[in-house]
Amino acid sequence: MTARRMERMRRALERRQPDLAVLMDQVHKPHNLGAVLRTCDGVGVATVHAVTRRGEPSPRRAASSGVGQWVDVRTHPDIPAAMAELREQGFSVYAAHLSDEAVDFRSVDYTRPSAILLGAEKHGVGLEAAALADRHITIPMHGLGASLNVSVAAAVILYEAERQRAAAGLYDRPRLADETIRRKLFEWMHPRLAARYRSSGEPYPDLDDEGHVARRAG
Repeated sequence: MTARRMERMRRALERRQPDLAVLMDQVHKPHNLGAVLRTCDGVGVATVHAVTRRGEPSPRRAASSGVGQWVDVRTHPDIPAAMAELREQGFSVYAAHLSDEAVDFRSVDYTRPSAILLGAEKHGVGLEAAALADRHITIPMHGLGASLNVSVAAAVILYEAERQRAAAGLYDRPRLADETIRRKLFEWMHPRLAARYRSSGEPYPDLDDEGHVARRAG
């Protein structure tokens, strides 16, 4: 069972998309946080970025159990800080935001480094975040509702990104560096042991084919 679990984790890491990200602005309802993280894992998003107000549930807590624990979560003090980091990494930021400039979400090329910006459940993307985004995208609505639930919107947009990336062959080979896959595999297989090694400053040991810590020679 350990070897099978290790192989599943390795396959997931080999399909992670380091240049596809999500930025959540004040999304705080636990069920929505968990649902977004589950979708991110499903399409191979490596990192979710989040801005939350003090006292609101943290995405880190939502990521601490279930499928969400396999997605890295980075928190930021405010939207400008989050945007600056994403831009420094070469991302374009697409805000799920209804405006006069908004385009159909399917018209965006998500094979390029892309971050999907999602707003709070009640008010959507804030004015500051909307102004800083590279483009506004919208999901066509043919009924009386003006928008979808934030977690549903995230799934719709991210699976369009997955469709485009799969067609472009971006899931056909590992996108993460070999050392990153090795490091993450150890952390996923042995989270408590990994924390101890990080605390002591020691490098992670190798894993054997069964996923156990390999014995060092001598």
